[in-house]
Formats: sequence, structure tokens, C-alpha cells
Amino acid sequence: MRVRALLFPGSIGVVLLLGGCAGSGAGLDSNGRPLGSEGGGGTLTADFESIQDNVFTPICSVCHAGGAAPQGLRLDAANSYAMIVGVPSVEDSSVLRIKPGDPDNSYLIQKVEGHAAVGAQMPFGGPPLSAATIAVMRQWVTNGAPPATAAAPPPVLAVASVAPAPGDIVLEGPGPIVVAFSRELDRTRLGPRTLRVERLDASTDNAPRGVAAVLSSPAENPAALLLTPRTPLENGTYRVLLGSSTGDTVSDLSGNRIGSNRSDLVITTFTVENMP
Repeated sequence: MRVRALLFPGSIGVVLLLGGCAGSGAGLDSNGRPLGSEGGGGTLTADFESIQDNVFTPICSVCHAGGAAPQGLRLDAANSYAMIVGVPSVEDSSVLRIKPGDPDNSYLIQKVEGHAAVGAQMPFGGPPLSAATIAVMRQWVTNGAPPATAAAPPPVLAVASVAPAPGDIVLEGPGPIVVAFSRELDRTRLGPRTLRVERLDASTDNAPRGVAAVLSSPAENPAALLLTPRTPLENGTYRVLLGSSTGDTVSDLSGNRIGSNRSDLVITTFTVENMP
């Protein structure tokens, strides 16, 4: 099979679920935690860095990290922004995990609030997030879900993160393969061989076999690419290649490209071991 379909730049569903409970006590929520500070110990503010430090890292990434992350959703600091903003939910692909400016239609917010169309309230098996925390998260989404503020844009275009990561053993066939870059991309340079996935162990002659997938660039996150297999990945070993030897390459808005002009770059190799 070959990668055929390409969307640019498209709207991609992103779902963020938020669920809350009423506070109790003077400055404490119903679980005895200070209002607005959740698991990180600091004061929670309506910006991505604060939400990462106080909610995603200490609470969500306990489960949502590595190859075993439920629904392939990683909320560790290296991957979370690229995994949620402008990315469709695996459980309900019609909804973005985070839809900037629209918390009501952000799946992740729905999930923590406990009224998503699919599945249980998050955090799964633990106390709900406080009402104050959910309100701050909603405000960040309402503000456009901006990324963490950087002192200056990185000087070099590079792959910042990729999920699944190199060497991962993925226990659930992932939704979109997500590649985040250090700078905003020039979408006019994207093509059908910009990013592709191949299976390494599916043929008798040991030749890699192309996997049909859809490449897209979320309008909400111009520094990321999504590669969504058309059907769930079967058990096996896969690699993801970034085009470099063809015109379908990756470059930033200043024309800087990744890699040489001689060969494509393997940016991750991972194994899928779906549980029976």
C-alpha cells in the first residue's frame, strides 16, 4: 500500500476532556487540595506551561506517557502540546482534543468534565479535577490555546518530538502519528512523500511495505504534522520517514530545510503489540 491522501492545511479534530467537582473548605477542594494548584504545587494560571506543570505532568502523565499511553495520547512535557492542539480525538474523530477558542467543543475538556460522548471521566480512577482547575484550563482554550512562551524561536528547523517515539512498544494501535517541529512549517512545500510510514516485517523479501495513511497539517498548530493510518496498525514493526531526497520536503517559512538532499530521514521506528 502507498500513502495517497494529503490534506493541507486542514481542520483536525482535537479533544480535551475536563471534569470538575465543587470545592469545599476555605481555599480547598473536595479532595483537600488548594484551589487552583492541583498536583504541581504551584499557582495554576491560564497558560500552557502552568497547566503542563500543575496538571498534565503530575496527574495525567502517570498514565498518558510512553507506548502504553491510552489512545496513544501522551501528556508528558515533550509531547503534550503537539498531541492535543488541533488533533482529533481517537475516541471521537469528529472532535478535536483541543479546539482553540472553543472549550465546549474540545474533547479533553469534555473528558475531565465527565460528559464526553465516549468513555469514563478523566483522570480515570482518581478524583476529578477541581472546578477551579477546570475553569483555568477552559480559559486557556478560550484564549486560543497558545503554546508555552519562548524567549526566541529556535534558530534551526528540527524535529522537536515524535510519537510514537523511537524504540516504543505501542500497546494500542496509535491514532495519528504526530511529529512536532521547532519552527512553523511552510505548508506549500508539503507533498505526498513528505512524511510516510512503512512496515518492516510484512514481506518475505524483507523489503519495507508502505502503509496507506493521510498526511495533514493542523491549522491550529502550524509546527506539527499528523500522519493518520487509514486502518489501525496491525502487530509489527514500523518506521516513519521524512522526505529529503524529493521536492516533498519540510522547510520553515524562511526556506530552511531538514536533512540533506540525498536520502530520506528515518525519524522513528516502533513496534505495535496490540493486546488481545
